[in-house]
Amino acid sequence: MKKIAIFDFDGTIANTRPVILTTFHRTFDAMHLPQSTDVEISATIGLPLLEAFPILCPMGTSKAEECTITYRRIFEQVKQEIHVSIFPHVESTLRKLHASSVTCTIATSRGQDSAKAFMKSFGIDDIITYIIAAENVSHAKPDPEPVIKTLQHFKLHPENAVVIGDTHFDISMGRNAGCMSIGVSYGYGSRESLEKAGADAIIDDFAELSTYIL
Repeated sequence: MKKIAIFDFDGTIANTRPVILTTFHRTFDAMHLPQSTDVEISATIGLPLLEAFPILCPMGTSKAEECTITYRRIFEQVKQEIHVSIFPHVESTLRKLHASSVTCTIATSRGQDSAKAFMKSFGIDDIITYIIAAENVSHAKPDPEPVIKTLQHFKLHPENAVVIGDTHFDISMGRNAGCMSIGVSYGYGSRESLEKAGADAIIDDFAELSTYIL
């Protein structure tokens, strides 16, 4: 049995894609930048905004920082308009893991305040009490730093952990840290990309996690 499960958030725990796409489009308009397609934007989900914006539109660090601030402001408005739902069987499975003494944490490229707000809104902030967010690391996914910091915090080793996510960034992060890594097929990454990244397993339903963790 694993002692700790480290989850990605967007596309793994919750379906934030509609909110993310709308926010990106409105940010491009607000910043008077050319629009990117939904497919192009989706390919950057999982990366920190400071990295995503220059990929979508060539720009320097200062401009990317300005875009990030604008994005976060607009995101708060958009999430009031578009409902963000938790994926099926997430809460029940998290509670099952928690009841079995598996520590459940989040490693996300979104901001700490945003991640905490979502945990509270979904009613799972009593289960997930430790979050590594964008501002908590110097090197984001696929670098292993988010996982390494989490393991150090709980004084655990890679063999004690499993990393779960929907993109190749998540799988690579887990593997780079020496952890078992599981991909979810219902998120924003393709099954092919998860396989190519070296996922130890790919699940179609969050509830299947119990088989690999407990």
